[in-house]
Amino acid sequence: MRNPRVVNQVMVVALALAPLTLSSQDASRPQQRPSPRADSTRTANGMDVDGQTVKAREIFAALIASAPTPAAKAATQRAMAMSYAFDGDCANTVKYEEMVIAYWKTREAEEPQNAFYQQGEMANEAARVCIDAGELATAEQYYRLGSELGNKEPAPRTHPQSLWDFRLEHALARLAARRGDRSGAAQHVAAARRALDSDTAMARQQERFFPYLTGYVALYTSDLPTAEADLGKALATRGNERDPFMHALLGMTYEKQGKAARAKEMYQKAFELAAGAHNPPAAFSRHFARQKLAAP
Repeated sequence: MRNPRVVNQVMVVALALAPLTLSSQDASRPQQRPSPRADSTRTANGMDVDGQTVKAREIFAALIASAPTPAAKAATQRAMAMSYAFDGDCANTVKYEEMVIAYWKTREAEEPQNAFYQQGEMANEAARVCIDAGELATAEQYYRLGSELGNKEPAPRTHPQSLWDFRLEHALARLAARRGDRSGAAQHVAAARRALDSDTAMARQQERFFPYLTGYVALYTSDLPTAEADLGKALATRGNERDPFMHALLGMTYEKQGKAARAKEMYQKAFELAAGAHNPPAAFSRHFARQKLAAP
């Protein structure tokens, strides 16, 4: 669940990487090639996606050791955290995300709005890996820490408290569902809904994650018809169509309903969609779907 500012940054990067039609003058200019460091990072990311996580981490370790700046080191430590996520390793993901948080603490004076937001993001990222790995107590610890850190952002705030309220209630609802606490999950779902309704600007970016939440809770509290309906709605919502984790959840729902062929179809889509990313949803989905598709 991303803040509008982060979404805009991603769009800018995507536009920067889009192919351009060169004029004759532009075509005569030498084109910049990716740096060896960027090439190595891409190679390691691809190894994680392909299940070669040990080899990927050898590359990331070398890049961390040779990082030219603290920022470059932190970026690679975050990539290392995600490499462990591809193995469902909560403890080592947390270890490296803590290093990234430590870097952003050094940036509080120079860029306080972004520094506190990034600290909260990294804690939430660790928590997401841990909940997917079934390490619920650690996940809750880091989701709460993420909200605490993010809400330290000083005025004028660029990331509202309502965003962190929604994220935390969303997480607590999923945790309650995983623990079999149907009543607690429902209370947190209601609180997440109130957070969305309290801030229409925030909700424009975050609303698409609500049916995913209700579908997730329904799946883990054994309300499979609701899970199928809400996860289907989530995947039909603009921005979610290519989310590998939501496909994996719908696959789980079909599997629990005895719809083996439809489950396999969703797992195949989750596996394919996860190939293009190096983040918690992709890490879980690639690893999980690979196991499901390999099962007899």
